[in-house]
Amino acid sequence: MDLDIGHLRMVCAMAETGSVTRAAARMGVSQPAMSSQLRRVEEIVGGRLFERSRAGLEPTALGRQVVARARTVLAELDTLFGELPAPAEPGTALALGCVHLACVGSIVERVGGELPGREVSLRIEPSSALLGDALNRGRLDAALLGIMEGFDVALTAPVVSRTLVPRYPIFVALAADHPLAGRDEIDLVDLKDESWIGPPGADDGSLASLRASCRAAGFEPVVRYEAPSGAACPLVAAGHGVRLVDPSWPPQPGTVVRPLAGEPQVAKLIVAWRRDRLNDADAAALYRGLAAAFVEHADRHPAFGAWWHAHPHVHPLL
Repeated sequence: MDLDIGHLRMVCAMAETGSVTRAAARMGVSQPAMSSQLRRVEEIVGGRLFERSRAGLEPTALGRQVVARARTVLAELDTLFGELPAPAEPGTALALGCVHLACVGSIVERVGGELPGREVSLRIEPSSALLGDALNRGRLDAALLGIMEGFDVALTAPVVSRTLVPRYPIFVALAADHPLAGRDEIDLVDLKDESWIGPPGADDGSLASLRASCRAAGFEPVVRYEAPSGAACPLVAAGHGVRLVDPSWPPQPGTVVRPLAGEPQVAKLIVAWRRDRLNDADAAALYRGLAAAFVEHADRHPAFGAWWHAHPHVHPLL
């Protein structure tokens, strides 16, 4: 494994904030993910970069060298990108990002219909942190982000945001022949002996959120598998594990998707965009298009459709 730009920004954030927690918030990742990345970087450079003191994190001698060199590289990189041509004027292409939701199939058409004359390109990622970073760096014009309750994604000016869905539950996927598959909803504690497939977007806080919910239910989840969203379906269908899923997705062959009792896993959706790329009218049109795309898929899963109609206060403002 080699160092990349993200690693350099991470060690600089830790040096500047003096805290793993604050650095994680700035970078838009969870604290466990940040700590894990730090350990990997320390393995690469061959020594500890930070020590804890009463004042917080303090760079070691090696850490000060790494931070100084990282700042030099990042300054050169910012200068390089500062010399690139200005972005395309509004009215041309729209570079849009989206987390892996069921509505991605409708987004291009719906957003394009609200913004006639603009060609919509779409980047789909499991990680809202990656999408937020791309927005901050100007590699995307706008994005639909999914964020777990209690976590956040760092967005910096000129990026602004507006909530699309303030709160919705995360469901669980099981094999169709699982002993619990016949229930209308499943208690999290009843999954204590299951193997879990790691949730997508772990650096957004989804894995930390799963662990916290399971601990509150009295057990530690065994995360045995890591797989992209689509690749996880055969593992679930074969009974090898269970996984958290966005509730708007219909069940895949050989699986069932059920609500979790008490809604221990909750997320929100926000629309974020760069004000230097979209004016207020275009941002409002983008919001309408994304809202229409999401609503179009709300009834595709019966259990989520029932929840959706029972909670009108969370509906997007069309």
